[in-house]
Amino acid sequence: MIETFREQVRAAAASGTQLRIRGGGTKDWYGQSFEGEILDTRGHTGVVDYEPTELVITARCGTPLAEIEAVLAEQNQMLAFEPPHFGDSATFGGAIAAGLSGPRRANGGALRDFVLGAQLLDGKGDLLRFGGQVMKNVAGYDVSRLLAGSLGTLGLITEASVKVLPRPFAETTLRFEIGEIEAIRKLNEWGGQPLPLSASCWHAGVLALRLSGAQAAVDAAVRSLGGQVMPDCAAFWASLREQQQAFFAGDGDGDAALWRLSLPSTTGAVVLKGEQLIEWGGAQRWLRAGSEAAQAIRATVKAAGGHATLFRGGDKHVGVFQPLAPAVARIHERLKASFDPAHIFNPGRMY
Repeated sequence: MIETFREQVRAAAASGTQLRIRGGGTKDWYGQSFEGEILDTRGHTGVVDYEPTELVITARCGTPLAEIEAVLAEQNQMLAFEPPHFGDSATFGGAIAAGLSGPRRANGGALRDFVLGAQLLDGKGDLLRFGGQVMKNVAGYDVSRLLAGSLGTLGLITEASVKVLPRPFAETTLRFEIGEIEAIRKLNEWGGQPLPLSASCWHAGVLALRLSGAQAAVDAAVRSLGGQVMPDCAAFWASLREQQQAFFAGDGDGDAALWRLSLPSTTGAVVLKGEQLIEWGGAQRWLRAGSEAAQAIRATVKAAGGHATLFRGGDKHVGVFQPLAPAVARIHERLKASFDPAHIFNPGRMY
């Protein structure tokens, strides 16, 4: 399969044909634009190596994400960054390229923190290897983690190795009826205490707090924090990860936009027109607002020390991602030119 990919890449580079790297297509909507001849990764599948005692799994890019999670579940292990699927056909390579993490991110780490190594087919058709299968293996630039969230603009991620973790022995979710400002204050206060926090979500006056770990630690935290125990909490967090809750559906307006706001967790209530949902202890906030408000949203969030992404819907002409500072933009351009000199991979997907 690698040779097939190599031939397609070299032919595209020679002819100037643009390629759009695509797995299951569950995140086609994410990013600025999605153009070019499809380079389909779904034929390149399989777990290459999995050693449960080493807490590392290596798999090919087209492997279904659900298959990876099923293999890990057999050993009572998991992808601790809880990547969203956004559809049954999500692939392992697509998850790495998108770089998205789920509810456990604030307490367990982001996807990029778990990437140990990767193989990349660059714009010249050369197969490059970065990192390895252990934590301490990097000399120089950590390119494998650079690929996480690159949206396929640097090349085709053919294979990746990620660290996995054991599933927690116990898990409980507490529910509190509490206002936004008080919720943010409490989340930051609890975040500084030795509590087994693993996820949080505030919306419409209700705060959900997930506790994960040893049974004794979870039980002690429940006694200390109070609140109401939420039944069937696994379904709640899965629906949050996959954005299946009513908040994410919007009001049916075709121009409705879902904004992702990244902020310091200690930031108080962000006054913007639109409904909000808060995750990650206050560090990630979702906003339902029209894309015509892009300038005001980005100015407000930037002033608070954060950035705003037009995550889904709306008018992408306002720019999906926060505009880069000139110096940072030049670094992006040089990286793109180094890996993809003919500029054939996912043109315009990020900027």
